[in-house]
Amino acid sequence: MTADDDTAEELDVELDSDPDRVDVDAVWAFLDTEAYWARWRTREDFRTQLHSAWRVVGAYDRQSGQLMGFARAVSDGLSVAYLADVFVIPAARGSGLGKAIVDHMIEEGPGRDLLWMLHTADAHGLYAQFGFAPPNSRYLERPSRQ
Repeated sequence: MTADDDTAEELDVELDSDPDRVDVDAVWAFLDTEAYWARWRTREDFRTQLHSAWRVVGAYDRQSGQLMGFARAVSDGLSVAYLADVFVIPAARGSGLGKAIVDHMIEEGPGRDLLWMLHTADAHGLYAQFGFAPPNSRYLERPSRQ
């Protein structure tokens, strides 16, 4: 059992990658009111992204079933993956749940050996623990037109 699994158990939280279990309303409520990223999305846009995701990880309170955190990934399943929509609800922040979700997504899943990418304005220290680093001389990006 990893330290991140211990965190989930201490919080009485279950990490699950079943996309059918994701509470779309709960995730959308967070993304629509609290997230700073992809504010242009509609609920239907998110639903489409969720259903086409390569992998999702939900963190659920074992007693109530309430969604406590979430992450989504897009990937070709062979070489690259993009981590998106990672969040922990305010009541569970600072507990290590974010680290447990990212660990479950990246280290414990089928994408362990993939090249992972993400864009974020915060939590750089968290992602650095998983090997994320500033772009290097090989990385090119065309910014969104939105």
